[in-house]
Amino acid sequence: MPGFYNLPIGGLKEGTGTYDFGISREFFEQFEESEVKEGKLSVRVEADKRSSHIVLKITIEGTVSISCDRCLGIFQHPLGCENRLLVKFGKVHDDSDPDIITVPFDENELDMAQYFYEYILLALPIQRVHPDDSKGNPGCDPEMLMKLKEHIVNEEETNDPRWDELRKLMNNN
Repeated sequence: MPGFYNLPIGGLKEGTGTYDFGISREFFEQFEESEVKEGKLSVRVEADKRSSHIVLKITIEGTVSISCDRCLGIFQHPLGCENRLLVKFGKVHDDSDPDIITVPFDENELDMAQYFYEYILLALPIQRVHPDDSKGNPGCDPEMLMKLKEHIVNEEETNDPRWDELRKLMNNN
């Protein structure tokens, strides 16, 4: 899908403009090692063109299919985020700063796919588990939860006599 997520920056008149994009399974297929395999998201880019730069406000909303960290089942996770990106014009392309990119003066389009992808991944929670149902029960696969309980190792706390002497010193102070 090259070009499908391009933002026309050449010839933009000063002021604001809005651009809408849709993201689906085909988008995530571009990224081979993606944690997200599919999703249905809408992206709105509000471009505020000024004389020396463009301010992009990027809003992403929808759902993605991700793997549960607990039971490994796939579930739909709602996603919403808002990000800003400053586009400056210069002699050479520079994207070393995640919030500011420099594009050559003669550049007409800016491929936003990588930025959209990174914003989606950053919006995912650190711990990804099925949401609980209305009764407060885990939404995970019950069969997998039973298997996990079978394999949990309960370590009995054993007292190491070497630490007992240190604890006595700490208690005396």
